[in-house]
Amino acid sequence: MNKVKCTSSLLFCVCSILSQVGIASPTEHHGDSQLHEKQHQQQPRQQNVQLGPRPYYLLNDMQQGKLKTELQKCTSRSKFKKTNFSIGHRGAAMQFPEHTRESYEAAARMGAGIVECDVIFTQDKELVCRHSQCDLHTTTNILETPLAAKCSAPFSPATFDVGGNMITAATAQCCTSDISLQEFKTLKGKMDASNKAATSVAEYLNGTAGWRTDLYTQNGTLMTHAESIELFKSLNVKMTPELKTPSVEMPYQGTYTQQDYAQQMINEYKEAGVSADKVFAQSFNIEDVVYWINYEPEFGQQAVYLDGRYDDPSFNFRDPATWSPNMNEIAGMGINIIAPPMWMLVDTDGSDNIVPSDYAIAAKAANLELITWTLERSGLLANGGGWYYQSTTPVINNDGDVYTLLDILAKDVGIKGIFSDWPATVTYYANCKGIK
Repeated sequence: MNKVKCTSSLLFCVCSILSQVGIASPTEHHGDSQLHEKQHQQQPRQQNVQLGPRPYYLLNDMQQGKLKTELQKCTSRSKFKKTNFSIGHRGAAMQFPEHTRESYEAAARMGAGIVECDVIFTQDKELVCRHSQCDLHTTTNILETPLAAKCSAPFSPATFDVGGNMITAATAQCCTSDISLQEFKTLKGKMDASNKAATSVAEYLNGTAGWRTDLYTQNGTLMTHAESIELFKSLNVKMTPELKTPSVEMPYQGTYTQQDYAQQMINEYKEAGVSADKVFAQSFNIEDVVYWINYEPEFGQQAVYLDGRYDDPSFNFRDPATWSPNMNEIAGMGINIIAPPMWMLVDTDGSDNIVPSDYAIAAKAANLELITWTLERSGLLANGGGWYYQSTTPVINNDGDVYTLLDILAKDVGIKGIFSDWPATVTYYANCKGIK
């Protein structure tokens, strides 16, 4: 700090000292002080990207080969940069309660250049960040609060026969549409989990998977969609809101249409002064994406069609004849970005090599950009990786295979970005590969 030489009044000397340490002087106008504070709060934070030990753990677990050698060259780096290739899936949901302030901040700290708020509405039609309309019983503490009385279906304990075998699983259903925004804001986020064998609420809420953790659940701060926008602005990250499919009948309360809902989400970005190039609006409902293209073309330009057709028994990602609409038809609607799960973009050849799938090849041929999901949502990969790795299960047998798959998706498939429950892993890869 520079020294202050007091040459006049004591008040002038005090004001000079306070000014140099960043404290408002006694003579500063109160309104000016509030203005300066507001301007300071609106300035994007300068993030010091921190990756922690996980990327290095995964790297050490990789099988020897060219990719491991290449990635090892980056272990001595002291600084890593934020990258749009790394998308925070519900924040950093592997270890933080999803869609909470703490989860979002952790994702940004790990270098995610884009962070997701899944968007749904409350009883009073206010937009909030939740993965689905009816997940409050597994993602919040609502069952432990008086608001449990408002849940669509109250907690029902599991039942067992005399031999201890479960007859019926524990159940509950609590929806954002069961409560007002004010009530929603009184809740606390928790890890998304439940214990189906529970005979009490406390047991039901205590179901976090062993490969996750409850260490960061003390302050699970729930957020409105508008609050997430302001937070993301301050974190200097881009935004990817997903318009969730309502669990209630639409039009809601007889007047609130799907189009109203889709428009309301975009309006909150416009009201917050966020430019369209910083927003990747998403939906599994292709009609939502087409709506944005037609009525909000600036936002529609990079709206994302989340391809959920894997749930259709007639759909086979290996057989183009089962794709309706096909890739060219999707592109013809004005859609520029399509986002299937990871396993739909890759397959194995006759030599057990991971290669781009026919689906991926067709999407690129139609000039569709690709985003995919979700890395590090499968737990330990020793047994093939589960649902997210189903097309490559025979060649997935250790945690280090995360980087093997990621490299194929980036280099051979050509994805634009990837959602991850732990963005540090993707950030490390992207920095090492020079992907911004």
